[in-house]
Amino acid sequence: MKMKKLAALCLSAALLTGHALPALADVNLVPQDLSSAPVVAPESLQRLNWQPLAASQTQTTTLANSGQTLNAPHIAGPVAAYSLPANIGELTLTLSSEVAKGQVFAPNVLVLDENLRPAAWFPSRYFTYQKPGVMTADRLEGVMKLTPALGQQKIYLLVFTTDSDLTKTTTLLDPAKAYAQGTGHAVPDIPDPIASHSRDGTIKLKMQTSSGSSILVGPLFGSSGPGAVTVGNGAPTSAYSAAPSPTPASAPAPKARAEPIMRDTESYFNQKITQAVNSGNIDKALKLLDEAERLGSTTARQTFISSVKGKG
Repeated sequence: MKMKKLAALCLSAALLTGHALPALADVNLVPQDLSSAPVVAPESLQRLNWQPLAASQTQTTTLANSGQTLNAPHIAGPVAAYSLPANIGELTLTLSSEVAKGQVFAPNVLVLDENLRPAAWFPSRYFTYQKPGVMTADRLEGVMKLTPALGQQKIYLLVFTTDSDLTKTTTLLDPAKAYAQGTGHAVPDIPDPIASHSRDGTIKLKMQTSSGSSILVGPLFGSSGPGAVTVGNGAPTSAYSAAPSPTPASAPAPKARAEPIMRDTESYFNQKITQAVNSGNIDKALKLLDEAERLGSTTARQTFISSVKGKG
C-alpha cells in the first residue's frame, strides 16, 4: 500500500509539472541551466591539455600560477581540465578541494560533451564544506552524477574558480569543536576559523561507474538538428545556445520534433524507464520520461505508468 501511494504521488507530480527533481535534493540548483556559466571560446577549450581519468581512479591536481589558464571573462587563475570515458555507462564524480594554510580553492565545474559543447554547470555553491575526518582534511566537496549519451567516446570537465569566488570565504569547524563532537564532550563556545578563497589549491577528482545517475550529457543517437547538447530535461538556456557553430547555422529546433522519434531510440527510453522504476529510482524514470516525450515518444508515458502499476 505504501509503495502504491508513493508511486501515485510521483506520477501525479510528473503529470502536473512535467519536470523532474534536481540531481541532488539538498542543493537548490539545476545543473542543466547554463545561464550564469562563464562563456569560453571554443578555440580556447581546444588549446587546453585535457588530463585523462580512468574509472575508479582518483586524480590529484595542484593548481598553481604556473598551470593552465583560460582567457575568459570571470574565470580567475589556473584551471584543471579532465577527459572522461563516455562509453562505460553512468558516472559518479566526487570532486574535493582541500583547505590549506587558511585558504581553499572554490571549484566550479563546466561539463562538456564530446564536441566540447557545454552541457551542465556546477557553480561553487554546489561544493559544500565538509569537516575533517580520520583520513580527510577540511574541504569543499560535491558529487556529480552524469550519464553520457550513447555514441560518444569522451566527455570533458573544466574546473576553475571565478572572480566572484575570490571575494568570499568558507567557515571551517574549529578542531576543538570537532574533537568535542567526536568524543561526546561539551562543545566549546569559541569562534570557528575562516578560510579565504584563493586562485590556487589542491583538488581531487574520483570517478566511479554508477547506476543512479541523472544528468544526460551529449546528443542522443538518432537525433538531428543543430548543436543539441541534451542535459536532463532539455537543451541549455544560456549564451552558449547562441554561440557560433562550426557548421552553417540553422533555425532553432522547435520543442516538438518535426519527424517521428526513431524506433530504436524510443525502445531504448522505454527499457531505461522500466529499469529505473523496477530499481525504485522514480526520479530517474521521470527524467527519462520527460526527455523521451521531448524527442517525440508516444509510448514512454504509458510505459512509465504500466511499470509503476506493476511495481505496486
